[in-house]
Amino acid sequence: MAQLDFVVMAVFALLIFAIGLAFTRVGSKNSQAFFEAGGETPWWINGLSLFISYFSAGTFVVWGSIAYKHGLAANVIQLTMAISGLLTAMFIAARWKRTGTRTAAEYIGLRFGTRAQQFYTYLILVLSLVNTSAVLYPVGKMVYVATPLSLNTCIIIIGIIIVLYTAAGGLWAVLVTDVVQFIILMAAVLIVIPAALGDVGGFQSFVQKAPADFFEPFSNDYTAGFMLAFIGYQTVYIGGNWAYVQRYTSVSSERNAKKVAYLFCILYLVSPVIWMLPPMIYRVINPGLQGLEPEGAYMMLCQKILPAGLIGLVLSGMISATSSKANTTINLAAVVFANDVYKKIIHPAASDKTLVLIARIFTLLFGAGTIVVAMLVPLAGGIVEVVLSIAAIAGGALFAPMIWSLFSKHLTTISVITTTVVALSVNLFFKVIVPVIVHIKLSRTVETVMGVGIPLVLLGLFEVYYRSRNQVDPGALVLEEHIRKASRTGHAHQHDHQEAARQNRFGVSVIVIASSFVGLGIFALGCASGTNYTVMMVGGVVFIVSIASLLRIRIGAATAVKEKAVPSVKSPV
Repeated sequence: MAQLDFVVMAVFALLIFAIGLAFTRVGSKNSQAFFEAGGETPWWINGLSLFISYFSAGTFVVWGSIAYKHGLAANVIQLTMAISGLLTAMFIAARWKRTGTRTAAEYIGLRFGTRAQQFYTYLILVLSLVNTSAVLYPVGKMVYVATPLSLNTCIIIIGIIIVLYTAAGGLWAVLVTDVVQFIILMAAVLIVIPAALGDVGGFQSFVQKAPADFFEPFSNDYTAGFMLAFIGYQTVYIGGNWAYVQRYTSVSSERNAKKVAYLFCILYLVSPVIWMLPPMIYRVINPGLQGLEPEGAYMMLCQKILPAGLIGLVLSGMISATSSKANTTINLAAVVFANDVYKKIIHPAASDKTLVLIARIFTLLFGAGTIVVAMLVPLAGGIVEVVLSIAAIAGGALFAPMIWSLFSKHLTTISVITTTVVALSVNLFFKVIVPVIVHIKLSRTVETVMGVGIPLVLLGLFEVYYRSRNQVDPGALVLEEHIRKASRTGHAHQHDHQEAARQNRFGVSVIVIASSFVGLGIFALGCASGTNYTVMMVGGVVFIVSIASLLRIRIGAATAVKEKAVPSVKSPV
């Protein structure tokens, strides 16, 4: 990498960090601003945030590695996520908003009681620690491939930046940086694809030079059975992951909660081809990567085909996108700890300002822990093994019981905890102990089927048993009363609608101003690279759209002020 690439990366890192600082004052006002972003955020912001924080967990390293090795199968895996997003939009997202709760933890407390809430809170915090580490590692790996820095140094530097801006601005900082990161990423990938195809002689040449089975939808590891099971897992994960539940509950209505998931679905119908094409092309350029080397295929491609400055831009886009998953999970962990551990167990009388302070302190401590665990990922067999193993072991066990309970009045605290404990135990036994004792390792398909199937079968058995006895759980009645209260007041938590609207305007303004800087920077890089008109066009479009959006916001705000200033005139009776 040239010096210009490092300058570009530093500029974009400062931009993302500045966005976090811009929301420090907003996030410090009260816990609602820090944890809910005002409780009425625009659905499209939440939808983009859900999309980018979901796919970025390992798109460029995890799925990119699979795309390099197996080709089209990686695209099919990504398309399963669109199906799962559609199912979430149709059946689950609105249910979460209907509960009138701010977080999944609050819902569990109402529905199943404090002990169940604490049980799941501790498990989610542990899972969040591992998940965030599995995100920091691929970010560090991409920077490591492109720079002379060591892998651990890259993980530490990036981890510190993510933790600091998340601690500063809370959920608003996470949402806004996610949207800006989405723009940076889209611009970066749109620049890489034509350059990569040009390097291999065009799309037709790429198809001809690819391995014989490269465009088969399934492979030995990723069979049709795996894809079906993965749809089940993704639906549970998208619909029940506590961090994503925030995206459904922090909008203004059930209809908007559905829109969040529908936008996610639409983007995942388009994105697989865009995201997976570069590592597939690199398989043709350099077919000799072995072991864990395919994890770096994306960056190796960029280093080969892009001039100085643009490598830094693409790397910034990948880092930004991938880190959005980390900031989402870290923010969720801080919210859960502050509300459901500190306030309920340690200091019930804690004020809003104290809760925000505790959340920020926990963000720093939790972030430090994730950095340490991220350094251990290679010892677990690489990032692909870690991500898919976490999915198989914990996804269904932790999230399926809560989604099921959204539709059932019969599940009890004992039934959901039993389901989680049994599913986790069985999955861990076959993943960790069986390979050591009898030297048998389950296939990806069997692991995924068990991960989703065991909790669903247990929940179904409990449902049949309680229905046969006409037993309704008292917690379901408590939740129904809470929902009735929410329907009477518009929301169980009293929102300051004017303050929420002000926060929304400020958030959108920050997005478009930051995006205009991104567009201007990309255009300048295109000019600096000589005759790279694709880069100049992408930057120009981003800049023009951002400026037009900013003007529209300013005009709308001015109109609203004038209408408020003119008193209404009553007609004479």
